[in-house]
Amino acid sequence: MVCEDLLGWQDQVSKLDMRGFLVVGNKAVTKPFSLKDLAGSAGRMDILCRCVAQALFISHGIRRDSEIYLLLLGKPDPPKALKILGSEVRYMAPDERNIGGLIRKALKVKVGRDWKLSTPGIYIARKGLRDLLEELSFRFDRIVYLREDGIDMRDVACSLRNPLFILGDHIGIKEEEEKIVLEYADTIVSLSPLSLQADQCIVITHYELDRCSRVSEPKGQEGSSL
Repeated sequence: MVCEDLLGWQDQVSKLDMRGFLVVGNKAVTKPFSLKDLAGSAGRMDILCRCVAQALFISHGIRRDSEIYLLLLGKPDPPKALKILGSEVRYMAPDERNIGGLIRKALKVKVGRDWKLSTPGIYIARKGLRDLLEELSFRFDRIVYLREDGIDMRDVACSLRNPLFILGDHIGIKEEEEKIVLEYADTIVSLSPLSLQADQCIVITHYELDRCSRVSEPKGQEGSSL
């Protein structure tokens, strides 16, 4: 089954089965940055841009049932959080420069504790990890911490409804933040015994959930399933 076939059955997925991803950017800067140096002076903003792309985009479309939250903890004005909703986002392409430009525009918005709209589907607020998880614990039914030593994803994927997945950037989630995560996490799930890149984790998570969420194959479709 080729990726384009996802478009045929995605609309059949229950609206209740939302998917959320929370990515902690340990060094991601909290001021407008240069698009020419996403991996350097922007605090590995390139990783967060790739996470956004993999959380939201499919071939020729966007996952309207997916949301991603970015927690920016870098200098000079942390913390700041971004909320990007697949159901609302517009004017976004899946490349790092385009996504980085939209994040940079959001960082120009004067922030408070309440979400403020930057561009369609992209919101920004001054929220720390605890504030964000407290809010999201009411929005999502299950909070899942992705970590190498957890339960095998394939053993639990089909039981997850309306889940939020928490993961870190290249640094991971530091001990102080992990204590907070564990207060809210319902379960710890592993995608691999190896430490994977954050955007790879999102791709694999979508794949495992897609295998469960597909209610039926498009009629007349031949070939093996992914």
